[in-house]
Amino acid sequence: MMASAILQLQGEGRWHRHGVALAVAGCAIALLFGRDLTSMTAIWWDSSTYNHCLLIPPIITWLVWQRWPELRVLEPRSWIPGLLLVGAGAFGWLLGDAASVSIARHLGIILMLQGAVISILGLRIACGLAFPLAYMLFLVPAGDALVPPLQTLTAGMCMWLLDVVGVPAHIEGVFITIPNGWFEVAEACSGAKFLIAMAAYGALAANLCFKSWRRRVAFMIAALTLPVLANGVRAWATIYIAHLSDVHSATGFDHVLYGWIFFGVVIAILMGLSWPFFDRRPDDRWIDVTEIHRGRSGPDRLKLAVAGTIAIPLLVFGWSIIASAGTAELPYRAVLPQVAGWTRISDANGKPWRPNFMGADRILAGRYADARGREVDLAVAIFTHQGEGREIVGFGQGAVARDSGWAWTDNQPGPANGRAFRITGHGGIVRDVVTFYRVGTITTGSELRVKIETLRAKLTGGPKRAVAVIVTAPELAGDESARPAIDAFLSALGPIDAFADSMARD
Repeated sequence: MMASAILQLQGEGRWHRHGVALAVAGCAIALLFGRDLTSMTAIWWDSSTYNHCLLIPPIITWLVWQRWPELRVLEPRSWIPGLLLVGAGAFGWLLGDAASVSIARHLGIILMLQGAVISILGLRIACGLAFPLAYMLFLVPAGDALVPPLQTLTAGMCMWLLDVVGVPAHIEGVFITIPNGWFEVAEACSGAKFLIAMAAYGALAANLCFKSWRRRVAFMIAALTLPVLANGVRAWATIYIAHLSDVHSATGFDHVLYGWIFFGVVIAILMGLSWPFFDRRPDDRWIDVTEIHRGRSGPDRLKLAVAGTIAIPLLVFGWSIIASAGTAELPYRAVLPQVAGWTRISDANGKPWRPNFMGADRILAGRYADARGREVDLAVAIFTHQGEGREIVGFGQGAVARDSGWAWTDNQPGPANGRAFRITGHGGIVRDVVTFYRVGTITTGSELRVKIETLRAKLTGGPKRAVAVIVTAPELAGDESARPAIDAFLSALGPIDAFADSMARD
């Protein structure tokens, strides 16, 4: 009995030492990357898409507390291979910082924290905390990239259902026209907000309610599929009510139905259908201590684990500071050029279009016309360097800004080193758009290539300036493409790389 008490005291002492060590390492990571942690929590608070993330920390705390009776039986013992996850997270953060990709930085921090737990508390404790550790990934505000495909999917579902009920409709990108009105399947109508929150809810419910992996997977498939289908029905119902009455009535109906009441019903349906298949009993243990004890445990090298957990993030943070030193000088004067055969004119006519490049050091825009009466808009955005809140490519950056009334319609064959696509505005106005990016010494229309070149330049100390060039024009009467006018203007403008370089230097 005395031996048992001694072992218990030793176990509690080991938990105390390792707990303090984990707190020290966690605080060091938080201090080094406080800016990114602050930006991540600001997204949770400010963006309705990620408000549910505010609940994740208390949920993780509850999940750990739930497992504590079994965890305290286990002996924490550092596991040096866990530093590999710390290194992977640190390297991911470095890539995200260099390429100005916030999701990579946020994910890197979470991986570092997960690696700290595994390396300092050990593999056995990590096995016991497997789900809470994995659930930390939902702290990363990710999912904005789902908006465009979900908009397209929702619009397609609306068209199919409208055809089923015999409502004549025409679709142009995400704009749907019926005889008595037109509708935009906007970002808020994509259903991305609820789908992202539903993924976090579904993962939690799957762990709490099921023990069978097959049932968990089936539940997650249903949890991710049902809200997408329900959102398509909701959007269709809005348009169908407008067909039966008027647009104003449909809008009011949509605002009432779109709230959490509608999707609360969706959750209730999901849980009601899943209830008969729950296979976890209230008295089931969360951790199989016997199974975990079968695993081997090596020597406890706590000091090495703590040192590595702090040193690795510190190394990449220092590298980032050194690589970020030095930026290009902002041109004191930068004006749009005179283009042979084209004349600057007022852009007061037509639906207003403006590019969006948040964080740009300078944005220039103007309209040109030639002797044949063709008109094009030229926009140039200049960045001396890129960083948090000032990326040349990203969601809402470029030719289609958030809440601008314009939406991407489809891609078109692009010119050399450029990208071409069409956008549609309210009232069915369509514009052809050609976009070029000049980053360092490369010219491209690929946003991925921009990120890669930005990453390379920042890590190797290359040129950090970036220039975006957009040429756009509205389609003519009879849906005649504006590309001939754009191509003629680009030909008169000359090589894009030389033009971009001239705009970005004195």
